[in-house]
Amino acid sequence: MLRGMDKPRNIKTYWEDFPAGSVREFGTTHVTREAVLAFASEFDPQPFHLDDEAAEGSLFGRLSASGWHTCAMMMRMTVDEYLLESSSLGSPGVENLRWLKPVYPGDTLSVRLEVLEARPMASRPGVGLTRSRWEVLNQHRDVVLMMEGWGMFGRRPEGAA
Repeated sequence: MLRGMDKPRNIKTYWEDFPAGSVREFGTTHVTREAVLAFASEFDPQPFHLDDEAAEGSLFGRLSASGWHTCAMMMRMTVDEYLLESSSLGSPGVENLRWLKPVYPGDTLSVRLEVLEARPMASRPGVGLTRSRWEVLNQHRDVVLMMEGWGMFGRRPEGAA
């Protein structure tokens, strides 16, 4: 058994449930001014994330969420949708991350996830790898963030449903 997998978990999805080509859409997060300010104050205190006047003079034109805040919101939606009930073993990294449009207070975000590649891990037969593309969409269905990266999942044990 893999380390960390010895505690009982309510696992509903395994690596086999993420075939290449599969797409899922999920999540709804409403972006509030308070959350934008709180995140920026703590982690990305650039003026256009903290101050209305500075933001008006920026390329964004008004107060906008940090791109890292957008990543954090995407991660929360992903965890809530499936990671907590999956055989997730983490990620070896992200290959590509793009912030395509600003995220503003009042926006509502969701996620579209496409599995681009799925293969067993050669060095660990109980682990499968997935390479996926996440797109975060606003309420107008504009893609505001695009990220590609890898996930590691435990493979379905024999006899598991």
